Amino acid sequence: MKTLDYENQIFADAFQNDGLLITARGLGIQRVFTSFLKVYSDPGSLVLVLNTTTHEQEYFIEQLANDGVLPLPKIVTNELAATKRHSIYMEGGVLFVTSRILVVDMLTDRVPMDLVSGILVYKAHKILESCQEAFILRLYRQKNKQGFIKAFSESPQSFTAGFCHVARVMKNLFVRKLYLWPRFQIDVAKCLEKHKPEVIEIHLHMTSLMTACQIAILDLIKACVQEVQRCNPSLDTDEVTVEYVITRDFDKVIRLQLDPFWHVLSSKTKQLISDIKTLRLILIHLTQYDCVNFYNLVNSIRSNEKTFGNNSGWLFLDAADSLFLYARQRVFGTDNKTKKPKTDSAATKQDKGDATPAEPLLEACPKWEALSSILEEIVDENKAMEDTALGPGKVLVCAEDDRTCNQLKEYLCDGGDAMLRRLYNRSIGTKQGKLINENKAKGKARAKTFPEENLTLTQMLPQEKRKEEPEVPGRSADAYYDIVDSPVTILHPLHSTSDPNGLVRTLEDVQPRYVILYDADMVFVRQLEVFKASRPGVPLRVYFMMYVGSTEEQRYLTTLRKEKEAFEYLIKEKSGMVIAENADGKLETDPEENAESAEKSSRKGGKAKPTEPQKIIVDMREFRSELPSLIHRRGIEIEPVTVEVGDYILTPDICVERKSVSDLIGSLNNGRLYNQCIAMTRYYKKPVLLIEFDATKSFALQSKYALSSEISVQDITSKLTLLTLHFPKLRILWCQSPYATAELFEQLKRGRPQPDAVRAMEIATASDIDTGSYNHGPQDMLLKMPGVNSKNVRYILTKVESIEDLTNKSQDEIAEILGNKLNAKQLWEFLHTEHKPESNEVNQKLQVKSKTYKFKSTNKWKK
Repeated sequence: MKTLDYENQIFADAFQNDGLLITARGLGIQRVFTSFLKVYSDPGSLVLVLNTTTHEQEYFIEQLANDGVLPLPKIVTNELAATKRHSIYMEGGVLFVTSRILVVDMLTDRVPMDLVSGILVYKAHKILESCQEAFILRLYRQKNKQGFIKAFSESPQSFTAGFCHVARVMKNLFVRKLYLWPRFQIDVAKCLEKHKPEVIEIHLHMTSLMTACQIAILDLIKACVQEVQRCNPSLDTDEVTVEYVITRDFDKVIRLQLDPFWHVLSSKTKQLISDIKTLRLILIHLTQYDCVNFYNLVNSIRSNEKTFGNNSGWLFLDAADSLFLYARQRVFGTDNKTKKPKTDSAATKQDKGDATPAEPLLEACPKWEALSSILEEIVDENKAMEDTALGPGKVLVCAEDDRTCNQLKEYLCDGGDAMLRRLYNRSIGTKQGKLINENKAKGKARAKTFPEENLTLTQMLPQEKRKEEPEVPGRSADAYYDIVDSPVTILHPLHSTSDPNGLVRTLEDVQPRYVILYDADMVFVRQLEVFKASRPGVPLRVYFMMYVGSTEEQRYLTTLRKEKEAFEYLIKEKSGMVIAENADGKLETDPEENAESAEKSSRKGGKAKPTEPQKIIVDMREFRSELPSLIHRRGIEIEPVTVEVGDYILTPDICVERKSVSDLIGSLNNGRLYNQCIAMTRYYKKPVLLIEFDATKSFALQSKYALSSEISVQDITSKLTLLTLHFPKLRILWCQSPYATAELFEQLKRGRPQPDAVRAMEIATASDIDTGSYNHGPQDMLLKMPGVNSKNVRYILTKVESIEDLTNKSQDEIAEILGNKLNAKQLWEFLHTEHKPESNEVNQKLQVKSKTYKFKSTNKWKK
């Protein structure tokens, strides 16, 4: 497809200088990113790509392969051996690398940092100073001052949260330039207007019962929101409004706001938040799904005793009664009073309880009829186009989620009436039929309900409609192909898909001439604009369906307004932003290091003396967390190794086992923490258990009303108390965040020697021995003898019975056991050399001790 003018300009600006590029959603940042990958796909350069998912990596490689680019980018994961990864780095080209693996390879010098041409960062709005990607960029800038860093994002709203958030992200990225490309940018608007698609807006009206349900739901949401604001006057409730509740991001925003102090909120406030989410779900179901599913949802909430008893009070409001009434009427019709009068015979039968239930109304969704009309129009137009060069066109129907697409597939194959009757029978009709049949005598007429079946979607389709869809490379796995033969119709969900580029992939694969937007979506509208502009001369008609005066319309308009406000904020921030000259990290001096050294110098009252480089040994598995990044940020060297005892080795004596709260509870319950404490107390003088919890979330091992002086096996605090009693040397540290942990580690290391990685790995080997099979005392005694280390001690433990047995063996026998003649000589000479004390006084003390701690011949180290 053709590259657009504004895309060329974006590429030119970002290619010349390092920077952060933020575009509006749907403007084709994937296309721009692919252009950069195409340029750097050269063995003469080594470019690393960060923060991409597996689906995104496959999409970019597929796009480059279609363009004939060689060599194609490679994917580096932990499945590749260290030597293989090193050879891949040396081959050059573009590499998609897992962040955790890249951090370890950088710290162990497997990556030739001086040969790295640059780093491309995808989804840059997720780069925080504590994340692995920020750690990688910091390591890169420390060792490479010439390479480039280019970051990409299409989420402008993510940069507006917090104070100077965009400036902090740019600092973590080591870039100085900020490029902003909103939809209203003049070059973008001019380019997309030049070849815009034909748009037909179809404004639909909800049925009167749907409108009544919507009014009732909004009244209930408003009542809950007002109650939240009344109960929490100190809470920032600017975004807890009825308008924002109906948006897609409400759950995420409210969670971020309330998580830090969720444990101190009243039970009523928590229930109100839960009820708002429930009402929001009901509101989405109203316009998204059929009347039967909507009624089932509403009825299940009302009939659920737990929900009925725990709700905040909205179920007892008049609006709730109206909601239940209107939801029922959409399925069964109006009450008997509003129906036509029945005949005498029918009335008599119903009074006797012998009549079958009235035919349900089963109100159809207004969008279904509109969809059928559109497809009929397309069929007529395709017939007229059969003899032309273009020929008949394909149809792409896009709905909110997979469930909606599934329902539309049933509708297009079977029709709305048959589908609704099937849903009614499975969920409502059968239950009512059973109740009526229980009151009937044997031989009476059965209720007019369909047979009860549990059918799959494939079974629901007519036999002639069922087709085996072949797997075609490049097709989106979320799409429904070959729904209708004429015109060829494909369904695809807009959200909650397995592939984030599934819609774009489907557009390129299907090349539709008609697109029906069953549900409004801002991002896909722009993707269609880009798709049409990149194919000038090829017709594209878009049918835009929306309920007038509905929450669906309000949600779409709110999304547009929020993005526009985000870009206006970023433009204002950019105009007043002050960027330091060395913020890109290319100069020899680092502003953070200068600030820290100046602070230390001012504390000491003069020029700081050069100190020994600080080092912490970190277990490889700990690089899943953000703590190693924050430790390195404080100027402490990180040495990644594989250790079995502890997670962080601060000094030769201090070993730290880090646990999150959930991990702590699990380790206490299964006994794993007990074994870990045994190993730490055996090999280190100062074992430490670090319990780290998230400061942004509520934290408590037990509720404030559960305090008790009794010890219980099920109680977590009791288990933790017993652990400290059993291991007196064990120290427990509590940290509210990884930032506090990194600061604490720096204080614990101050003035102490640095750890030895070789010894830490030897301890890891020694820990493989089953500590429960041997006595610890004789083992510790053996480890203090010359020639015995943590590697060969297990040979002695398995082949020698006791200390006496060891002293009776010859030097050659010991050499055969240890597998090393030098170690055997040192041990044998130690055991057979007489060691005389310096004075009689010391000799007397030793004699007393020998009587007390003498090993008898029967004292074996095996239990």
